[in-house]
Amino acid sequence: MGGVTLVVVAGTTETAAIDGISAAGADPDLRVHTPSADLEIVASGRPGPGSPVPVSPGGCPTPAVVTRAVRELLGPESLPAAFVDAGLGAPTAAATRGVGAAPGGDVRDPEPVPGAATVFERARSLAPALAAGSGDDAGGDGATELLVAETIPGGTTTALGVLTALGERAAVSSSLPANPIERKRRVVAEGLDASGLDPGGAAGDPIEAVRLAGDPVLAAVAGLLVGCADAGIDVTLAGGTQLAAAAALARHAGVDRRLPLATTSLVADDPTADLPALAGDLNLALAAADPGFAEGDHPALAAYARGEAKEGVGMGGALALADRARVTDAAVRDRIAAVTDRLLAERRASDGSGDAEPGGSTPTDGGDRR
Repeated sequence: MGGVTLVVVAGTTETAAIDGISAAGADPDLRVHTPSADLEIVASGRPGPGSPVPVSPGGCPTPAVVTRAVRELLGPESLPAAFVDAGLGAPTAAATRGVGAAPGGDVRDPEPVPGAATVFERARSLAPALAAGSGDDAGGDGATELLVAETIPGGTTTALGVLTALGERAAVSSSLPANPIERKRRVVAEGLDASGLDPGGAAGDPIEAVRLAGDPVLAAVAGLLVGCADAGIDVTLAGGTQLAAAAALARHAGVDRRLPLATTSLVADDPTADLPALAGDLNLALAAADPGFAEGDHPALAAYARGEAKEGVGMGGALALADRARVTDAAVRDRIAAVTDRLLAERRASDGSGDAEPGGSTPTDGGDRR
């Protein structure tokens, strides 16, 4: 795979508890576990004993399933993964690197990420170590490219906050089929007012933008991007509008190098997200993968095709790597279905509730992740 290491930056924000912003399960207490479980699924193919399976009541699995499916098809040794704790709200069984991050506050608070500067700088200094492969699951022979991804429920709203604070195009996607963009804009406006910040008021000051309008994952990803630029490490952003917001932070920090953005067609084709225009504004090389979810007959694939989980946990980047390795779309779809069924069957068995139906769904934490 040309020395690619997947780096998933995971955290939480109280923004996810705002009504109508994220549908990652009806209970905000369970929603906090989603990023922790995502890391476990990418790492080992199953969540830890204390983690819920992130699958929506409608049967849409977390995008971590797609990333895990690609890792299995390529062979985990061909796509090693490293994980960064940027404010996890629940323990995870996956081995992580810390950057001094606490869970993020509500974007409507005056200062939702008070430790933004510390998180940014620690992530910046971590980039060379991640590329060198020093970590439990980070590719011992070193990497020539980092594929940087995120997982944080509520993250498109905080991404919108950062873009607005920087004075960039104020548009983001959503895992919901119908993007509640106007609701998100009202939330962000309320937060900027509480912070005493005008739209564009943090232009040229990315740490201030995150501190007053963002989340700790954005601080960490931006720091990694700057650290990669400092060290001459190639990096691809594996995600949609949240990773574009992180790229905007890096641009405002002075990074002017080429930055590829690998996402899904579900995000790239979302007119409410306006991602092609945002990518153009930020000089990002946009690529969109389409594995033909609508051509599958599994409920999980149908849920993705409806736009219930358009991106996250490196989904678009993983699909791009599968295409680079000449893995067929049909093989990807089949493995996604198999990973989903395996997760649900194992959780049903561990709960003592009987065998899961093939292609069935369990109403646990999950759903809209953003």
